[in-house]
Amino acid sequence: MAANQPQQRTLISAAALNRPRGKFIYWTVLSLTVVVFTLVFLGPLYWMVSGGFKSAQEVLQNPPTLFPKDPKPGTYKTAWSQLKIARLLFNTMYYAFGALAFQLVFDVAAAYAISKLRPVLGNLILGMMLATLMIPAAVLIVPQYLTVLDLPLLHINLIGTPWAIWLPTVANGFNIFLLKRFFDSIPEDLMSAAAIDGASPLRTLWSIVLPMSRPILGVVSIFAVVNVWKDFLWPMLVQPDTDKQPINIGINSLSQGVPQNVLIAALAISALPTIAIFLLFQRNIMSGLTAGSLKG
Repeated sequence: MAANQPQQRTLISAAALNRPRGKFIYWTVLSLTVVVFTLVFLGPLYWMVSGGFKSAQEVLQNPPTLFPKDPKPGTYKTAWSQLKIARLLFNTMYYAFGALAFQLVFDVAAAYAISKLRPVLGNLILGMMLATLMIPAAVLIVPQYLTVLDLPLLHINLIGTPWAIWLPTVANGFNIFLLKRFFDSIPEDLMSAAAIDGASPLRTLWSIVLPMSRPILGVVSIFAVVNVWKDFLWPMLVQPDTDKQPINIGINSLSQGVPQNVLIAALAISALPTIAIFLLFQRNIMSGLTAGSLKG
């Protein structure tokens, strides 16, 4: 039976890989590829972290030094106090977790309605949501700014308030698609059993769907927090008060007259939380993205 099964076609045949010369070439190419891509991705991070340990003169030196000649760990302490990193981190967490709360409420409701309640023209609505992913973010800056400048119907100016950052993040087509795809994988038998027991759609969502959706909810949460954390242009437009700005904008606003090594140290500190989130939850991200891809 095994002999009749078709062999998988690959770029290099199994016979060539079994030869010593084939193994050598394969592992050499693989090792070089891994090393090159590792340097490409980790090189800028290393330059940023090591730049915080250099003096201002060494940072501007050309050609740049690979290792700090005289490491100065105190630069990070200076950056923390001089650029008010603690306050900026608190502001960023406030905006990020506020946006997360709104996304979990509205995106989960939208995905659940399209997946399980199946409204009229639900597929059309989902298609229109996904179509927004094709629009470059820069194109939406002007209409979004005009919207928060004079909120329709209410005629309220949201500039300088957290709502100007929270509201544009609510309708996220990508997150709705991820949630909808996962909800589709939940067996209809469970939904029917809940309906027979008298559970309303809201009770079914709360008691059955959400407990089963922890992997994808974790992924959506991570994406929501990271997207707000790394955003630069929009918070700069809608939050002019330096005491209320998130970390990326705050460092830019307070960087006037700050030495380059102190500025680089502040940037390294600002990048640390998102890197830590990825390293801690990378397995959850992958499992959540693949969860629901197979039914049954």
